[in-house]
Amino acid sequence: MKRSLNSLIGYTMRTTDGDIGEVKEFYFDDQTWTIRYLIVETGSWFFGRKVLISPEALTGIDSENSAFDVNITKEQVKTSPDIDTDMPVYRQQEEQLFKHYPWSNYWFGSGIGYGTSGMMAPMTVSVQQAIDNDQIENGTERKGDSHLRSTAKTIDFKIHAEDGQTGTFEDLIIEDASWQIKFLVVDMDDWKSDKKVLITPAEISQIKHSTENVIVKLTVDELKNSPDYDPTEPVNEVTEKNLRDYYGRLVSTQ
Repeated sequence: MKRSLNSLIGYTMRTTDGDIGEVKEFYFDDQTWTIRYLIVETGSWFFGRKVLISPEALTGIDSENSAFDVNITKEQVKTSPDIDTDMPVYRQQEEQLFKHYPWSNYWFGSGIGYGTSGMMAPMTVSVQQAIDNDQIENGTERKGDSHLRSTAKTIDFKIHAEDGQTGTFEDLIIEDASWQIKFLVVDMDDWKSDKKVLITPAEISQIKHSTENVIVKLTVDELKNSPDYDPTEPVNEVTEKNLRDYYGRLVSTQ
């Protein structure tokens, strides 16, 4: 099932022996476009500390009660490595986390990641190269960087088309079986129509964290003319077919 990440913020995290807090944001892998961690702000029982929970720990999503169920205990959470979620998360910190929990090291396997169902997520090489180039250009390349990005710090990046700026990165649509990112939601910033559209990670040519921009391989008109996205309606097979038809037509005419 496809879900909006924004709709999952505020969900309660339920361990095998009680609630530990609410989901506040997510970390996604910009190599594979996969959600790697849910960031949970714990309650007073753990001084409000934020902790990282892998989707691999999830055993169910209770939409009716806005909750995630996980197969770990409160004690495991309490004794987990203290990782500052307001700072970049490095591979060394992840290794400590994966030693503490019985989770699979997703970074093994030549750039292939895994979601909760064990589905393989292929690396988006062009996107990763663009990010690497941006880091080198701005002197921010870091050894050991696991390429994790905070949704809270990436949402609201401006969209730059091939012929100008248009729209704002607003949300992500994920497949909850694999936690792969399927679409980016773009608000076209059109006060007359409040138009929103969906684009795939394949349409991204560069992410510039230094200037908070997402550069896409589309023109302003191509974005404006793409199928409308209604956040109140589910993303289903019809939605995906319309997008494939539209973007496929653009590719065939270029």
